[in-house]
Amino acid sequence: MNSVLLINKPPSLTSHDVVNRVRRILQQRSVGHLGTLDPLATGVLPLVIGNLTRLAQFYTDSEKIYEGVIRFGFATDTYDADGEPIGAALTVKVSLEEVRELAARFRGVIQQMPPPFSAKKIRGVPAYKLARKHKEVPLTPVQVEIKEFEILGLSDVAEEDVADKKSLPADSSEKITQQGTRARFRARVASGTYMRSVAHDMGQLLGCGAHLESLRRTSVAEFDLRDAHRLEEVDAAAREGRVEDLFVHPRSLLPHLPAVTADEESAARIRAGRTVNLPEMSQARLVKVFYGQRELIAIATRVAGTLFHAKIVLAGDFDKQLVDRQTR
Repeated sequence: MNSVLLINKPPSLTSHDVVNRVRRILQQRSVGHLGTLDPLATGVLPLVIGNLTRLAQFYTDSEKIYEGVIRFGFATDTYDADGEPIGAALTVKVSLEEVRELAARFRGVIQQMPPPFSAKKIRGVPAYKLARKHKEVPLTPVQVEIKEFEILGLSDVAEEDVADKKSLPADSSEKITQQGTRARFRARVASGTYMRSVAHDMGQLLGCGAHLESLRRTSVAEFDLRDAHRLEEVDAAAREGRVEDLFVHPRSLLPHLPAVTADEESAARIRAGRTVNLPEMSQARLVKVFYGQRELIAIATRVAGTLFHAKIVLAGDFDKQLVDRQTR
């Protein structure tokens, strides 16, 4: 079972909780994810299964798109709604104009301080472990990029439970005002960007405190929330023997890489760690190598001219097929 499965993560679960549940559902130990979502957050969580866990290295710098709500009036120690309030809450309403002007200051390449409750390592120890023990968390700013950051509107109403929603309402004008305590946003960011820190920093600059009230990831790399499945759906599909219908088609993975279909001889050479000649890929640096229509067997790199060598080998059903033929 070498596949990619998109999960629509519900709130309260950690990304590791989701991985563990899918391991039990699929009875498969080798399951990982392509980018942590905080427990508070919902949205698309791509899981890599079996030998496709080796693809994770190609997704470490993936772009992400988020939608969420920033609440103004008080900050929290975690920078989101799961944390403890810092100081007294203020009765404050911000204007749409000032929030949009402030949001513009965060667009582009900026220096961002990660939240103290984060997975950033401090001398090999995750920052959140130090923070939980009330120890000093000596974090330093890191460079991140916020490619788009749009304030959709303001509201005084807390966002309803959106665990099963795939995007913000297209028209929620009845809740949007020119002033309010909450700002709905959409952001497209580079890997490593914390929207919790954006919310916290906006509150600091406005002098009223703020935190991230809700967050939903609608996209990561080529994966979209609209194609994601609830854990209950995966469980039901597994019980009915149709879980493979939920897997991402291998041909759609890493769409920026060209694909080539190997014949039996080339597939065997790749699996044995030998170079193969791919004349149709003379201009490519990296290629996806398939055996048949669905078996992604390797990511290969060009070593000279039209000669390619496997950067990673992804064992698949073709191994068994080749063995079967050789033992007949």
